[in-house]
Amino acid sequence: MSSAQSPHSELVGTLYRDHRSWLLGWLRRNIACADRAEDLSQDTFVRLLGRDQLSAPREPRAFILAIAKGLLFDHFRRAALEQAYLAELMLIPEAEQPSPEEQHLILEDLKAIDRLLGKLSSKARAAFLYNRLDGLNHSQIAERLGVSVSRVRQYLAQGMRQCYIALYGEPT
Repeated sequence: MSSAQSPHSELVGTLYRDHRSWLLGWLRRNIACADRAEDLSQDTFVRLLGRDQLSAPREPRAFILAIAKGLLFDHFRRAALEQAYLAELMLIPEAEQPSPEEQHLILEDLKAIDRLLGKLSSKARAAFLYNRLDGLNHSQIAERLGVSVSRVRQYLAQGMRQCYIALYGEPT
């Protein structure tokens, strides 16, 4: 083992050699674009390399698949977000539409917001969006989500914390 390789990267290398072809086949069956499947396969192993700690999994394929499914879910969520944005854009008269550069920046901002809110639980994310986008008050949100008003306050605080972190970094 060279000085540039750690046991961690060696384990990822072994997982890559032993399971990459299988993972790529699974991804190709679940996504129409072969190039996207290839990207997601690589992203799965890059995600493993980025971990601070990694021990040999008992069930390597299940372990790798869980990571790949998360990345696949993120891909589909971002694609749906992009499609929703483009559909809304089509409702704006052409003369009032943002320039292609502005459209790109807006879409990147939407993706950043999605990543930010993706760190919240589904109920916290829904509460935050109901409040910020739909203008619902705490009791209306509580009723929709089937939770208490105090729980809604906690969810909204979590959402605000994520916004704070995005703007200013982790609080000290």
